[in-house]
Parts: sequence; C-alpha cells; structure tokens
Amino acid sequence: MRLLVLTVLSVALMVVDARFDALKPLRSQLGQVLTPLYWLAERPVRLWESVGQRFSSRDELIAENEKLKAEALLLQRRLQKLATLTEQNVRLRELLNSAALVDEQVLVGELIGIDPNPFTHRILIDKGEKDGVTLGQPVLDALGLMGQVVEVMPYTARVLLLTDTTHSIPVQVNRNGLRAIAVGTGNPEQLELRHVADTADIKEGDLLVSSGLGQRFPAGYPVATVKEVIHDSGQPFAVVRAVPTARLNRSRYLLLVFSDQRTPEQRAVDAALAQEAADREAAQSGAAPQPPASQPAAPPAPASPPRAASVPPAAPAAPAGGVR
Repeated sequence: MRLLVLTVLSVALMVVDARFDALKPLRSQLGQVLTPLYWLAERPVRLWESVGQRFSSRDELIAENEKLKAEALLLQRRLQKLATLTEQNVRLRELLNSAALVDEQVLVGELIGIDPNPFTHRILIDKGEKDGVTLGQPVLDALGLMGQVVEVMPYTARVLLLTDTTHSIPVQVNRNGLRAIAVGTGNPEQLELRHVADTADIKEGDLLVSSGLGQRFPAGYPVATVKEVIHDSGQPFAVVRAVPTARLNRSRYLLLVFSDQRTPEQRAVDAALAQEAADREAAQSGAAPQPPASQPAAPPAPASPPRAASVPPAAPAAPAGGVR
C-alpha cells in the first residue's frame, strides 16, 4: 500500500514538474544542497581516472621518447651517409676533371686495402686482370701520380706508392726541364731527389713532373713539389726534399692509366716501319711533281719529232739491205 502511495505521489510530482513551474525553485535549492554530495560521489571515480591517465601517459611518453630516439639515430646515420656521399661525389668529380686532362685511356678504381707492414707503402685496389690492369701500370689520383701496379690478380691489384723506399721515378723540374731521380723515403709526405748537383737550378716551390724516361711513367704527370733545398759547400750534391702532389694516405678513388704498353724493341721496330713508310710516301710525292716540271720543257719537245722524221729516209736503206 505504501509503495502504491509513493508511486502515485512520484508520478504526480513528475507531471506537475513537467507542466507547471511551481517546483522549479525547490528543484534549484535541492540542486545546490546536493551538489557537494555529487562531487563527493564522483571524487573516487575521477581520482581513479586521473591515476590511470597519469600512468598511461607516462608509458606513452616513454614509448614515444624511445621512438623519437630511434628516429633521431636513423636520421643521424642518413646525415652521415649523405655527408659521405657528398664527399665521394666531390672526389669523383675531381677524378673526372683529371681524367679529362689525361690523353690516355683511364679506368677508375677504388682502394680496398692497405698493406699492414709499416715499412712498405702498398695499397690494394678493386681492379685486376679481368679489368685489363697490367703490371707496371701507372696509378694516379686527382692531383698527381701515386705509384705503379706491382702485382696483378684476377679481380684486384697491388700498387706500390711513390714514397716506398724501394721505389724511384725519373722526374724533371717543370720550370726548366732539369732531370733528376725521385726516390721514396718511407715517409708518406716526403720524397727525396738523388744526385742533384749543388749548383743545379732548383728551388723551393718547383713542380716536379714525370719525365717519361724509362718508359714506365708517361711524361708530364705531376709528381711532387720541392719543399726544401739544402746546399752544402763541402758536398757535391744538394739535399732536395719534395712533397708528393697526390694524397697518398687520403685518396680513396684512383685512376689507372692505359698508356703505350709496347716494349722498347717494339717501339723501335714500329718507329723504323713508320719512317720507311714516311720515306716511301715522300719519294712518291717527290716523283709525282716531276711531270709538272717537264711541262715547262714542252717547247723543246718539237725538236724530237724532226729527229723521228729523219728516220724514215734511213728506213728504206734498211729494207733494201734486208732484201739483199
């Protein structure tokens, strides 16, 4: 019975509240009274949600931080690779520029190894017999001569650098053509000229180029720059030290020069054949102009026909004798 009365009362209040504004002030006052209760009731829920958000946001921040660190590392690696590629591009452009100045055919190679022996200056390149590399082939970088091939394998080759103590190269001073022999000292930044007269015209800053003597290195390639000239009045020879123009301990990309590989005997034979052919052509060209030279002598030519005409009178005597 009480439940029924309460139900009817509740329905009546809802109808009155919906159709009339009589209960609006009361509802407002009840809302103000009950607001703290609502806040206290929602407090545990909000506190739990806040704690959950704090922990979840911390985990998300940690994960995002790790992700950003990984991306930063990847970008740094790409940046380093880009710097390396840029440097390689610059070096390859230098090689292309130097290759344009070389008359002979060239092949670009890359350094892939260094001899671990500190008393020898040798490097390993990625071109070998399959690429046409031959023994004694000159090797240079963008700035000058580096050395020569001393060992050829199918896919690699070993290069002896100019600064090795067992290496020497004929050079000449580019300024005046003074010839000398540059030998390695074991120091990658120094060459020494042997047996240079104390009175020789050589000075600091002179450019040394390959002279081509010995038929090993083509002539005209930069070798070194004179760094020091020491004159001693008590010695017959001056002490001349030079710095290689090539970056022997820094260059990674190299040029292999395909110069004339003929032996001196073959060159001599070919030179002799070429001289004979030239002489033959000169003789033919000298014989050809003779007819034009005889053309001006054409006026005397009529004198010969009278001689030919005088032959017929003698001709009848010959037949008569023949008849007899």
